[in-house]
Amino acid sequence: MKFKYSWLPLVLLGLTACDVNNDLEPILEPEVEMVPLNANGLDLSSYVAVGASFTAGFTDNALFIAAQENSFPNILSKKFALAGGGDFSSPLMNDNVGGLLFGGNLIQGPRLFFDGSGPNSLAVLGAVPTTEVTARFAGDVDNYGIPGAKSFHFVAPGYGDLSAVPLRLANPYFARFSSAPTATVLGDAVAKQSSFFSLSEIGGNDVLGYALAGGTGVSQEGNLDPSTYGSADITDTNVFANIMSNMIAGLTANGAKGVVGNLPYITTLAHFTTVPYNPLDPTASTDAGAQLAAQIPLLNNVYGAINQIYAGAGEPERSIVFSPNGTNALVILDEDATDLSMAITNTLGASPTFVPFVESLGLPAAAAPLVAQLLGQQYGKARSATSNDLFVLPSSSVIGTVNNDKAAALIAQSGGLLPATLAGQFSAEGITLPLEDKWVLTPQEQAEIRTATDAYNTTIKALADSNDLAFVDFNKVLQEGATGGLQFDQYVLTTDLVTGGLVSLDGVHLTSRGYALMANKFLEAIDAKYGSNFSMATDGLAKADDYPTNYSPSLR
Repeated sequence: MKFKYSWLPLVLLGLTACDVNNDLEPILEPEVEMVPLNANGLDLSSYVAVGASFTAGFTDNALFIAAQENSFPNILSKKFALAGGGDFSSPLMNDNVGGLLFGGNLIQGPRLFFDGSGPNSLAVLGAVPTTEVTARFAGDVDNYGIPGAKSFHFVAPGYGDLSAVPLRLANPYFARFSSAPTATVLGDAVAKQSSFFSLSEIGGNDVLGYALAGGTGVSQEGNLDPSTYGSADITDTNVFANIMSNMIAGLTANGAKGVVGNLPYITTLAHFTTVPYNPLDPTASTDAGAQLAAQIPLLNNVYGAINQIYAGAGEPERSIVFSPNGTNALVILDEDATDLSMAITNTLGASPTFVPFVESLGLPAAAAPLVAQLLGQQYGKARSATSNDLFVLPSSSVIGTVNNDKAAALIAQSGGLLPATLAGQFSAEGITLPLEDKWVLTPQEQAEIRTATDAYNTTIKALADSNDLAFVDFNKVLQEGATGGLQFDQYVLTTDLVTGGLVSLDGVHLTSRGYALMANKFLEAIDAKYGSNFSMATDGLAKADDYPTNYSPSLR
């Protein structure tokens, strides 16, 4: 076998002995046909954007320079410039930290960043904001994206009044650049007399506040006076329709053309879909897992008696059972559940096995009536969570922790009879203490959001059609992102937190790449309505690789 490689020297000898031409003909790149941009007569010489957080470029729970420069209106303006569009100015923040100061006091924290320690490990940037609201922005403004604005805020005089910001009666972002203390967002935008406008996510905050608060607000349907609304309430659909109509009438009064976007189902976004309904795992190799495993016999003993009362009331689906062999559902407080507080108190108090149970907890038999009353209060409207429930992102930092306030309240209610250790055991969030309404969106609360969103979207589409405006079905776009994903150049963007690429670290607002995709959807809608060719023209659309999904913590 020693001749195995004997051919190699012969080949090398041949290569060195012969006169070989190693100059190869270059492979020519195929010429890409340049497609000129044609606006088809659409006047894009001046452009104003009106909207809320998405219009502003809000990302990672903050507004900062890099995100503003990558907002979808800013991207649109760059494409419009290829077709005769003019300058477009945004009220830029002072830094890339994010956050706001008012009189030197922090009123909005810095942006979030991904710290890489886990799949969803987020942290607040350790830096001090430098944007002082009282130091008003002096430049020209074309981007009227106002984070946090509800529909009725756009027409509310004084929404940009600096003196009202500390009272939470004005918006600090608008107060930085409003034309006067009594000005309205719509009035300032209309005064620009622009030839083209975008109107987007009007109405989004009218349901988002309710959703972020876990449905603790109410639907104000039938109440036409927004001044009486709570911050977490859902706006009446007729109030919204009237305001939206006025906004479009004002922006089109000078004959301007425009593009209007509707609202997504916000409950499909990562803020509401990341935390599972069944995260309690006694088999996990963690201290929390071991502690849960040790408590399961006691949990099932307590809940076993209460489950019988749920079943007796014809609601066995509320039963709470903990398995030692897999993940378990959270225990939640459902405001729409039948209140069985008295039934639990009376049934337990009358049970001959309840006194021995109370004694097994280290309490005297005389404490049985008190314990029965406390259990009735705690579990009267409780139930086991299901896959139909949604949990807000901040709940992840609460689940499984001891609610010290609740433990102290139990001790106080018992007149000091309950020891601190036992009170703590009955105050574990989502395990022995039902998670409060603010942490969960029940199916009924989700239905309230969807009903309002559908009504708002019906109005938006009708007004866009009747005013001959371009229309973006942003709801459909986000639905695709939440299901199969959205193709954007070589990427597939989804609404998954951190890894999906579409939704930023706050779980609600988009990444810069997401805003670039949004800009493209607006450009496609403009093409469809006005006969322009942004979708086909060379460099007519934004490129995914030009826009990041996560910003480095070193960006300040």
